[in-house]
Amino acid sequence: MLDQQLEAMLQQAQAAGMPDLCELPPQPCRDLYRQICAAADVPPADVGVRDILAAECGVPLRVYTPRSAGPHALVTYYHGGGYVLGDIAAYDNVCRRLCADSGAMVVSVEYRLAPEHPWPAAFDDAWAALQWVAANAQRLEADAARLAVAGDSAGAILATAVARRARDEGGAKVTFQALVYPPAAGGGDGDFPSRQHHAAGPTLTLRTIEYFHRHVFGAGGRAPDAYAAPLRATDLAGLPPTLLQVAGFDPLRDEALAYGAALRRAGNAVTVVEYHGLAHGYISMGALGAARLAQRQLADALRAALRIAD
Repeated sequence: MLDQQLEAMLQQAQAAGMPDLCELPPQPCRDLYRQICAAADVPPADVGVRDILAAECGVPLRVYTPRSAGPHALVTYYHGGGYVLGDIAAYDNVCRRLCADSGAMVVSVEYRLAPEHPWPAAFDDAWAALQWVAANAQRLEADAARLAVAGDSAGAILATAVARRARDEGGAKVTFQALVYPPAAGGGDGDFPSRQHHAAGPTLTLRTIEYFHRHVFGAGGRAPDAYAAPLRATDLAGLPPTLLQVAGFDPLRDEALAYGAALRRAGNAVTVVEYHGLAHGYISMGALGAARLAQRQLADALRAALRIAD
C-alpha cells in the first residue's frame, strides 16, 4: 500500500495539474524538478556550507561540514535526475541533512548534464571529483581513509561506477557505497516486472525513464558500457560494502534488487532495504515520516561504516 502521506502529496500535485517530466523540454523540466525536490522537504540542517570550483578537475563542488571538530569522514554524493536534471542547489537540503545526520563531511558533485553533455560526461566528472576529493582530503580537514560514495537514481549509478573504477585504477580508496534506487540495467533488456507494474508511476514513469535514456545515451536509449549499466559488468568482485535502498512503488525496483543480488554473488557485503510504501524520489521527501526514516537509516549506515562517533 502506498504511504498515506505520499498519496496525499501526489493527489495535491495531480490537482495542481503537474505534468509528467517527459512532457517538457530539458530546461523547463529542470525548473520543475527543483520545485519537486523542495516540495516535500524539511528545513535546511545547520551545517557549514562552501562552494568550490576545483580547478584541477573543473567540477563545481559544494562541501557540507558538520559542526563537530574534524578531521571528518567523507561522503562524495552524486545527485539523481536521470543525468538530465538536478544540481547541487536542488540537492542542497538532501546533502545538508545527510551531513547533519551522519556526522560526515558531504561533498556534492555538480556533474555535467545531458543532452548538452551526453554519456560519459557525467561519469568523467564523477570520477574527476572523487579523485580530487581523495587527494585534497587534508585541505578539506577530512580523512581520506574514511571515504564513501553515495547517490540516488542516476547518481547511484555514478557512485557505484566510480567505486569500480577506483578498485581497478587506484587513487581514491572507497570504503563504502550507498546506493538509493539505482537504474542498474541502463535501459537494457531484462526480466524486471516492476517496470510494467509501476510504468505509470506514481512518481517516476516508464516514459520519463525512456526520455532520460534517449537524452543521455542517444536515440536507442541503451547504455553503451557497463559503467552506465552495472548489471552488464563481468567483474563485480572486490567492491566495498554496500547499502542498497529501494522503493516498493518504483519501476526501477527490480533491476536495483538484481544489482544487489549480483554484488552479493560476487562476494561483496550487501545490505538491502526496501521501503514498501515509498516511491522513486523519496530521498528529497523528508517531510514524509517514512522517507525521513529512510534518510536516517542511510545516514546511520554511513556513520557505522565510516566509524563516526556519536
